[in-house]
Amino acid sequence: MNKEKLERYLIQKRIPFFKNKPMSEYTTLKLGGPAWFVVEVQDYTDIVTVKKKADECSIPMLILGNGSNILFKDKEFEGIVVVLAKKLKKIEVVNTNIIAEAGASLMDVCDEACKHSLMGMEFAYGIPGSVGGAIYMNAGAFEGEVKDIVREIQYIDEDGNIKNIKVKPKDFSYRKSMFTDTNKIILKVIFELSMGNRDEVRSLMDRYWNRRKERQPLEYPSAGSVFKRPVGDYASRLIDVSGLKGKCCGGAMVSEKHAGFLINYDHATSNDFIELIEYVQKEVKKQTGFDLECEIKIVENKKQ
Repeated sequence: MNKEKLERYLIQKRIPFFKNKPMSEYTTLKLGGPAWFVVEVQDYTDIVTVKKKADECSIPMLILGNGSNILFKDKEFEGIVVVLAKKLKKIEVVNTNIIAEAGASLMDVCDEACKHSLMGMEFAYGIPGSVGGAIYMNAGAFEGEVKDIVREIQYIDEDGNIKNIKVKPKDFSYRKSMFTDTNKIILKVIFELSMGNRDEVRSLMDRYWNRRKERQPLEYPSAGSVFKRPVGDYASRLIDVSGLKGKCCGGAMVSEKHAGFLINYDHATSNDFIELIEYVQKEVKKQTGFDLECEIKIVENKKQ
């Protein structure tokens, strides 16, 4: 069986891995059943090695950063999850550029920028994702988006080759990049910032962080904003006017603090969360006519 074949290969290549590790341990929602294998990769060559064998065995492989924008189902994930955030998180500053590995957290990159008086990514302070995840979905907040500061990306293509690409803002769109819905794997990113005043950078970052704490239910496990902003309105406003704040499905709840956040309020299951997503979409459509598109990735148990 291909599962056993992949396991033997990982052992042969001396790549450490976990079997049947719950994905709830790797996601900010604290939800998700076990995966066949979890690999906390040590370097880029591990990723290439694992990818080639997984492709050969026709076993789904999923790349995970901080697990902040993803929902695994309760049942077993019949594949391999490669986690970047444990090891591949180096951050380097060169003049006004920041070179960050895909597993680095945006919070850490923002702190490093501030330390060197670099401005331009204050908007990202508090976004609970990794660099790779931020690029993948063109993360944004407070009128800023990652597309405005990223200039070069190193990645693994579908054939397992490491490549570099220079990018411009026009290469991205709302919550999408050239990596979205592909099998390319982001490895490293160069952010282009500008010199500023350290105290002013810190002040703006703190202001954004305080706004998050005031408006968002950070005390509960969540995946951030669950729905994309519909054209002409805001998901949180539509959910609010539909009277859905506090709505529960099992242990999952529409936050009473911020309607755009669905939270793991009381030992929810993934099924609870999915049921709540679908309920909110149905009610908002019925009451306002708007279709809410889910922003978080729900992992299907099939070839990715």
